[in-house]
Amino acid sequence: MLLSGVLAGGALVAPGPAAAATAAPTAKSPAWVRIAPGVAYRRLDIAARSGPVRAHLLTVDLRDPRVSVGLLYPGSVSARAPLSSLADAAGAVAGVNGDFFDIAETQHPGTEPTGAPVGPVIAAGRQLKGAVPDGQRFGPALPSGTSTREVLGVGEDGTARLGQLVLDGTVSTRSGTLPLRGLNQYALPVGSVGAFTSDWGAASRMRATCGTDTRRAAPCSSRTYEVTVRDGRVVAVATAPGRGLIGPGTEVLVGREAGAAELRKLSVGDRVTVRHRLVDTRSGAAYRFALGGYPVLRDQAPLPGLDEGPGAVRTAAGIADAGHRLLLLALDGAPDFRNGLTVAELAAVMRDAGCVDAFNLDGGGSSTLVTRGREATHMTVRNHPSGGSERAVPNGIGVFSRASGV
Repeated sequence: MLLSGVLAGGALVAPGPAAAATAAPTAKSPAWVRIAPGVAYRRLDIAARSGPVRAHLLTVDLRDPRVSVGLLYPGSVSARAPLSSLADAAGAVAGVNGDFFDIAETQHPGTEPTGAPVGPVIAAGRQLKGAVPDGQRFGPALPSGTSTREVLGVGEDGTARLGQLVLDGTVSTRSGTLPLRGLNQYALPVGSVGAFTSDWGAASRMRATCGTDTRRAAPCSSRTYEVTVRDGRVVAVATAPGRGLIGPGTEVLVGREAGAAELRKLSVGDRVTVRHRLVDTRSGAAYRFALGGYPVLRDQAPLPGLDEGPGAVRTAAGIADAGHRLLLLALDGAPDFRNGLTVAELAAVMRDAGCVDAFNLDGGGSSTLVTRGREATHMTVRNHPSGGSERAVPNGIGVFSRASGV
């Protein structure tokens, strides 16, 4: 067992059963500190296989009517900012970083990284983006049976859950109806058409036509086409994806290969109807907020095939008490603790902390946990980011309280 107890109602109680693990607990962990009503913070020291690890943990009581959880992001899909800045701007009391993202494009010379996240995104009920193809993702290998469509979120009913959001969309033209295979994504499936809206931001859309469904480093496509639709009519066409802000009431359609050939049939003035929505294939639930990553624990059981090495600094979110409690964890990146945990160890830590389900988020230099107390005007970064300072990230999980303070 990796931790010396499990979480229940904000206190540590007797541990339950746990699967065999290569790490053991230590006893020098400070008590819980109340950040705001329904929100508490604790530091945990763990003896992991690779050496000592320090974890920073938040517990969030979603039953408390003063508490809510939502997406932290800079206002567009393809923008990034340090987590503390995102949390301060949103008025949060705490938070952790979120999804893996398009961080580097050395495989595609001349193509700028977009900074956009891998998985689906919903903020305040607004559906912002769909998932890139599995082969285009950044981050550790996905566990068997999972995909880039996996999300952790909070439903309109106020409970946390894991789900899988699939894009359901069409492009209707005078020639017929095409499937829409992308929404504000840095990578589109081969042969498809994707839509970019005002939620995308100013980043170049060229990256969406690079790589393939199974190989992120594959060259960019030479067969592309872009169509700008405003108020239901084509107002511009181009042979290559462009860049720049997209105005309200405007959608930019980007096609590659067969998708580009279909878009070439359109002319300025043609009527086009673009429809898209994200659908939870498991429950059909409506989400207040959701972001991507991948599950490591379901029904208290680690997923099969979790990566067992090497260790790394990691971030995770866990669900307990039938979705009424959310646990947010980030490891410390200080030199003494930087060896971190394997993904398999991370799953065990989240289970030992009382989680029934748990979700792996972006790690390494992105791992950040922040809090703000009653008298503080700015966020405190509780862990030491492994890069020495906060990395700009595309999104995170924000914790909010209408009555902050102890």
